[in-house]
Amino acid sequence: MKKIFTIVVLIALIMLVKEGRAQAILKEADEQYNLFNYKKAAELYSQAYWQKETLYTAERLATCYRLMHDYKNTESWYVTAMGFPGSKSANILYYAEALKNNSKYSEAKEQFESYAALDKEVTRFQLSIWLSSCDSSMRWMRHPTAIVLKNERALNSPQSDWGAVKYQNSVVFTSDRFNKKAEKAAMDDKPFLKIDGDKLPDRKIYGWTGNDYLRLYQSPVGGSGGDSLKLFSIAAPTDYHVGAAAFSKDGNEIYFTLTRAPQKSEGPKSVIKTINLEIYWAKKNPATGGWQKPVPFKYNNVDKYSVGDPFVSPDGKTLYFVSDMPGGKGGTDIYYCQRDEQGDWGTPVNLRDLNTAGNERTPIVDEGNNHIYFSSDGGVGMGGLDIYKAERNGLTFGRILNLAYPINSPQDDFAFTLTGGGSGYFSSNRLGGLGSDDIYSFSDKQFVNYRLEGITYDKITRLPLVNSIVTLTKTGGTELKVQTDSLGMFQFNLEEESDYTLMAEKTNFRSDNQAISTVGLTTSQTIKKNLYLEKTTLNKAIRIENIYYDFNKSNIRRDAAIELNKLIKILNENPTIWIVLGSHTDSRGNDAYNLALSQRRANAAVKYIIEKGGIDKNRISARGYGETRLLNRCANGVKCSEAEHQLNRRTEFTIVKQ
Repeated sequence: MKKIFTIVVLIALIMLVKEGRAQAILKEADEQYNLFNYKKAAELYSQAYWQKETLYTAERLATCYRLMHDYKNTESWYVTAMGFPGSKSANILYYAEALKNNSKYSEAKEQFESYAALDKEVTRFQLSIWLSSCDSSMRWMRHPTAIVLKNERALNSPQSDWGAVKYQNSVVFTSDRFNKKAEKAAMDDKPFLKIDGDKLPDRKIYGWTGNDYLRLYQSPVGGSGGDSLKLFSIAAPTDYHVGAAAFSKDGNEIYFTLTRAPQKSEGPKSVIKTINLEIYWAKKNPATGGWQKPVPFKYNNVDKYSVGDPFVSPDGKTLYFVSDMPGGKGGTDIYYCQRDEQGDWGTPVNLRDLNTAGNERTPIVDEGNNHIYFSSDGGVGMGGLDIYKAERNGLTFGRILNLAYPINSPQDDFAFTLTGGGSGYFSSNRLGGLGSDDIYSFSDKQFVNYRLEGITYDKITRLPLVNSIVTLTKTGGTELKVQTDSLGMFQFNLEEESDYTLMAEKTNFRSDNQAISTVGLTTSQTIKKNLYLEKTTLNKAIRIENIYYDFNKSNIRRDAAIELNKLIKILNENPTIWIVLGSHTDSRGNDAYNLALSQRRANAAVKYIIEKGGIDKNRISARGYGETRLLNRCANGVKCSEAEHQLNRRTEFTIVKQ
């Protein structure tokens, strides 16, 4: 009885220690979350979720990934949160938006309708916007406009790069890439955005993204990046975010957005505060060719609202910008000011013809002042910010036209600018880029030489899969996506002398991919290629074949590494799944020793996957089961053949979250 009591007490103590550790991790995660440090918060919440699965942690993970624009993990965590009792109806809306961001428009429609049925404040008009957006997006993707997109790899980095504009014979753009020169020049202890009392944020790292602060960069047109890329030379009065920039037509004026540390922080020290955006502008010194000291835009009001995304019209008479100042239609609206004869900017006017209850961003006007281009998440669009065009008639605007696919994507598309001849730049965080936001160029020429057609199938039933998402990625180029029709069919146009990767995805299925090439083809033709997706089942062990260990050893042999590389491929192609990797022994030998040996083997396999595959450690857990889960009768003392024992010596992975 005493022994049983001792064991029970020991188990209770272990559980208390585990609970205490989980609470400590959760407390630290909440602190990082409240300071906008979403990247770090997500890592900590993931650790907490392994310790204890709760609705709170799942919702926080979903929110972190949503604010970091990691759409696949956003979708995954919102559907996880929705599986808990007490899940809020708002989770359905966020889940619908994530499905839309991931091109799953048919599924998104169902969730928008479910949310509207629960929330009686959703108007019929709002629901029609959501549903029309999904229907229009599917149509645009099946019939893309005839343009060619190019990822400007010489400008882009693994971080966020956006807002490219031509300036003289160069391109000026905004980036939060790590820059040692900028860090060296930075001063310590400067606050930014969220201030936790008097505890000032990291001067070198922006916690929201884990990257550097935004800065302006300059590269020669057609430059190859590297040494040709440099910081844009202007004495911006801040050590924090600077960008994006706009120039007058003659190149003698620059307008840009920045964030500054406040001279005084009003209110209680313990209250977290937010710093708003401001616009500054400068003139070029005609004697030196350098920029004069930047001055603030007269309508900055950092204590009450933000202003940003400035653009000066080609005739220099109108300044367009966005702001969340009081009196707008919602989010950030587009405003304009007109320049008087003394060169001062007049009172801001809200462009109500264009603005919505959502957010409008990055307005520009073309050379002839005939059209305005801008981004918005409040209209009929593909997801996130879409780029729109409207005809200009004086200071009013006519019909608003969505630029459709592939200029727009299911993610954010913004900072559109024209460079002449039907060409230009825009920015997007669409999947398949080099980093968070990437700069893309476009031209209005497309030559169709080859056609790709295929069907997506269920790998087991061999039945066609409706509404799968098929992605065609050109090597060194960009992605195109389409949703399969009612027969599971898809089709794409292909360019000559090009290599592609073709991949199909569907909710609750493991993806499949194939290589496609037109290299060496001399005549126009239709290429046929089908894809087969395997349905995933939670908590079902999947055996990894041919994983062998030397007797009494746990190191990864070369033949085992080949098989583990296949699992790495699965994890990379399905970035939302979490797995438990389990190692099992046969019954021969000491039970406790077998348990410890299997744990060492599982640990070694997980270490290999994390280090060699670059897999996030929070997505995989090692479990050694020893001889506790035999597949046959071969328990202790039972005489069995070597083949029967080998059946029990196995490595498996189990998907525990998808």
